[in-house]
Amino acid sequence: MRKILFVFTLLSSLFYGQYNWTTFSYPPSNGTGRYDDVFFLNENLGWGVRGGTGAVFKTENGGASWTQQTVNGPANQYYRNIEFLNENIGFLGTLNNSFYKTTDGGNSWNKVNNISPYPDAICGLDCVGTSTVYGCGAWFSPAYIIKSIDSGNTWQYIDMSGYANALVEIIFINENVGFVAGNDDDGAVILKTFDGGMSWTRVYSGNIPNEYVWKMQLLDNNKIFCSIESEAPNTGKLLKSVNGGFTWETKDFPDTYVQAVGFTSETHGWMGGHHTGFYETFDGGNSWTNTGIGGSLNRIFFVNNNLAYAAGSNLYKMTTGNLGVKENPGENQERKLKMEVAPNPVKDKLNLNIHFLHSDHIIVGLYDGSGKFIKNILKDDISSKGIKKYSLDFNYPKGNYLLDVHSNLGRQSIKIIK
Repeated sequence: MRKILFVFTLLSSLFYGQYNWTTFSYPPSNGTGRYDDVFFLNENLGWGVRGGTGAVFKTENGGASWTQQTVNGPANQYYRNIEFLNENIGFLGTLNNSFYKTTDGGNSWNKVNNISPYPDAICGLDCVGTSTVYGCGAWFSPAYIIKSIDSGNTWQYIDMSGYANALVEIIFINENVGFVAGNDDDGAVILKTFDGGMSWTRVYSGNIPNEYVWKMQLLDNNKIFCSIESEAPNTGKLLKSVNGGFTWETKDFPDTYVQAVGFTSETHGWMGGHHTGFYETFDGGNSWTNTGIGGSLNRIFFVNNNLAYAAGSNLYKMTTGNLGVKENPGENQERKLKMEVAPNPVKDKLNLNIHFLHSDHIIVGLYDGSGKFIKNILKDDISSKGIKKYSLDFNYPKGNYLLDVHSNLGRQSIKIIK
């Protein structure tokens, strides 16, 4: 994600109460997929991306109107992110073995074919400078980076399996200095490079398995804000550094599945996730207030001090002033997979039926009754909508267990008994 680096003055703090988030009525909310990403080159020119039943929308007037764009690829793909180098050249990442490029502002999108090995998914994108592009993936593993220094004409594939299990977000200060984040054996992880991705140093490592650093924001070259997505009984977290990543601190967030993060200063910002809208803090994450706006948030993108956009159940716009908020009915609905465990209590087999809404990926983790991680018991790639049935060996002692089901729609838990 491109960084908009800005300095927030002391005077600006007087206007905290004048920030307003509004909901666009179009593009419409879609029950089969949230909007996973939003990107703007300036105050007026931007794009929004819907995930499930993927779609790309473009605006040239700050969201007053949007036009859907055509992607030359299979239907039923999950579009994860979008980035542009300039008003013509842009890139679209999916979770379905497809990566697209446009050279005409998104009027036409064509698959990039000259990457080897071809990435399973692109979960993070960042265009930096005039011709450099980075991408990373996949949240469901393996871990890799793709890089182009010639506006996407040629690509390099960088195997990152020695550093991480999964990568979700990538963000660069300049063509050579940047960060990538995701998950390793110890949980949430952030890596930093000074040489354009040739070598990496771990600058943050969590200690809770299956946690992810999901999104990152550079407020300036030193202030970094990140979301840590967790799994119950642990809470999600704000992760932040004020010295360029040398030291970090975490602040608990009210919901486990936090993803989106965006701050206007060291103390004032918003976070949200699959099950929440905008939560606001004025004290650097020590306390949070539910604004009652938005739902299923994944990205907050700042254009400047006074203007931001966000992606979730709908697309959103933040401005300063006395505008009223606009809430779409039902936008806070939780997008979850329908699942059944039958029978429950289980015996020697765990029978799990999952109703997939579209192409998807799934990882199922097993936890004991106290919330201690045992192991991942299922990983699968789903090509189409429908019900899929799994029968897994369950050779564990009698007791209470928790299944952590992680899909493109987020994470949810199922309690089971043996």
